[in-house]
Amino acid sequence: MHVGCEHGVCGACTVLLDGRTARSCCTLAVQADGAEIGTVEGLAAGSRLHPLQEAFWAHHGLQCGFCTPGILMTVQEMLADNPDPTDEEIREGLSGNICRCTGYQFIVDAVREAAAVLRADRAH
Repeated sequence: MHVGCEHGVCGACTVLLDGRTARSCCTLAVQADGAEIGTVEGLAAGSRLHPLQEAFWAHHGLQCGFCTPGILMTVQEMLADNPDPTDEEIREGLSGNICRCTGYQFIVDAVREAAAVLRADRAH
């Protein structure tokens, strides 16, 4: 578990529980019993990074990296629900994830690029 605030407000510990975001610091093991749990480690396919990871790397969407796993998992759900978000929708979707290092613009740029790559992948 990636612990940040231990109160579910910073988003650093965000995972996917049956495809929906959940704060692992506030989730009891019994609540996850039988559920499919998605973590940042599961995004990459072997040594090939997921388009989200590639975009965050290319756009410098991370600095210290502490918040990055939670942001990536939040964006994973966001793009599943809305594959073509506006910058405003991206910012709203990330409002529950606190990054203490960046001004968020590089993160928004990375999400926008990843969304475009994922849409193109779906079209093929």
